[in-house]
Amino acid sequence: MDTAQRHDVVVIGGGPAGLNGAMMLARSLRSVVVVDSGSPRNAPAAAAHGLFARDGVAPAELLATGREEVRRYGGTLVDGEVVGARRTGDGFTVTLADGTTLDARRLLVTTGLVDVLPDVPGLAQGWGADVVHCPYCHGYEVRDRPIAVLGTAPGSAHQALLFRQLSADVVYVSHSTGPTTEQRERFDALGIAVVDGPVNEVVRSGGAITGLVTPSGVLAREVVAVAPRMEARAGFLAELGLVPAEHPSGMGQHLVADAMGRSTVEGVWVAGNITDLSAQVGAAAAAGAFAGAAINADLVEAGALAALREVARL
Repeated sequence: MDTAQRHDVVVIGGGPAGLNGAMMLARSLRSVVVVDSGSPRNAPAAAAHGLFARDGVAPAELLATGREEVRRYGGTLVDGEVVGARRTGDGFTVTLADGTTLDARRLLVTTGLVDVLPDVPGLAQGWGADVVHCPYCHGYEVRDRPIAVLGTAPGSAHQALLFRQLSADVVYVSHSTGPTTEQRERFDALGIAVVDGPVNEVVRSGGAITGLVTPSGVLAREVVAVAPRMEARAGFLAELGLVPAEHPSGMGQHLVADAMGRSTVEGVWVAGNITDLSAQVGAAAAAGAFAGAAINADLVEAGALAALREVARL
């Protein structure tokens, strides 16, 4: 592609938020480039759930459809990894790993986050299958099975209550975060047993979970629910002064933004999981649409002011 061209917007990240934002901008006749590294967060999952009219769709199929929709309206898609972004004049220059540079008037960053799982042997192998975190994304698929909830975060006790709605056989394993007295009382009332101490290993047979090794012995389980630490994919934004902050929930790090996705750096918008750690596919896509509309409105205002200045010079 012509790297000398200055685009209206470069969208960094081609997931639901980025593609929906790009489509909104392209439909507003903006020149848009989407750069995507091809490593979506939900790649391990077989299907996306809780998505209106597309429940159960394969994540790869959803993204392929979204990419085609962006192209339909004149948007461009580039496969690559952004390694840096800097301000140049009244816009930005984005640098890719292969040395390609792209110039833009505005940036929309939708690179999502990385799920950091506890360092427990056997845990990561089942991520997205029999190791889950979201009861709304995967809970129905593991309903009525023996579930262990690992205490790894402030919200783990609430996570146990959510999974108890889906199975009568839920055990809370304290791991690194034990329940409070009040939480234990709720667990007792709902029949959620508590195993104190860490999980030392997830035991598997034929690729499936059969149990957890704890100080009390092997706990027979088929599913593990765990709250990972979520960290924004934002290292390439450091030169712009955009640095992830701890999320108020204690779940991890995110980039701070307003309701329309405007970040703390003028001209940069963010959308999806990079700012909203709990956003599912539908919410991320909606946030991308809002951000795309906000960027277009910002460019419209900039164009009107430029036209006024030109008239004043005549």
